Amino acid sequence: MCAIADSGSVRKAARQLGMTQPSLTTQLHRIEKALGGQLFFREPTGSRPTPLGHAVLCRARPIVAEMRALVDEVASVSHRAQGARLHIGSTNSPAVAGWLRRLRVRLPETDTTIRTDVSANALLHMVATGQLDAAFVHEVEGVPLRVPDGLVEHELIAREPQFIALADSHPAAAQEVVRVADLAEDQWMVDPTVDGEWAGLRRIWAAAGINPRVVHGDYLTAVDLVTAGEVVTPCQPTARSRHGMAIRPLYGDPLAVRLVMACRQDGTPAGTPDELFADLTASYMEIAWASDAYRAWLARHDGPLPVAT
Repeated sequence: MCAIADSGSVRKAARQLGMTQPSLTTQLHRIEKALGGQLFFREPTGSRPTPLGHAVLCRARPIVAEMRALVDEVASVSHRAQGARLHIGSTNSPAVAGWLRRLRVRLPETDTTIRTDVSANALLHMVATGQLDAAFVHEVEGVPLRVPDGLVEHELIAREPQFIALADSHPAAAQEVVRVADLAEDQWMVDPTVDGEWAGLRRIWAAAGINPRVVHGDYLTAVDLVTAGEVVTPCQPTARSRHGMAIRPLYGDPLAVRLVMACRQDGTPAGTPDELFADLTASYMEIAWASDAYRAWLARHDGPLPVAT
């Protein structure tokens, strides 16, 4: 399913998977029969997910990612020479690349790997069970994470506002700050697999007295819909704007997250937790002050980040 959705056609997906087209078509029909509905529209230009297909894909992608991670982990245990290893995890953040870069410069003899997941709770569980040494996660305000016993939290930012991404042609994009109520008639894209996001958005909609239309999807594929003016979607203040997109703060900063790095009380196998956290902090400051929208917000508010040096 994921291969068909990503490639846009059964033929291309079959080639990518090393299967014949009839075999993949038969497998797709078997899945559709089991789920009780059509998953793709078959069109002359290719295959496009139906609403049911979109819903199933939202659940399928994390499963595929988890399976790939399992295969990689088994292969690593079986074939990689023993040595110093550091396994870090993160929810989606532009700071991850800089964090990895700093760790590899500081720990050149250490095998450092990254695992990303939309679920902060899943990453915390992986740290607690030893699958990860540390994880950088966000906690949506009002929706506490399930932090396992034995973990230590290093707080990067106690309360960081979440912004809104909308088409630059949207009337609200002309404003420096956007009110939630001004987006009442828009269709909002929400990723239901992100821990706490759905509950946080429902809370701010209720506070603004609106009940907008909602479409479920993942934020990585939302860019085209946003720039086309089809949806608006919450985003991190560090998110990079694309052509045709505007990123704006919400009036009163009603939607916020807490950013933390979690590790086990017994520390990490390579470097101290304080060193890991220092590298993460430096990386986050770098991308935060490089963001036009976030830099403008920071200039108007006292915190939450010190001025980058």
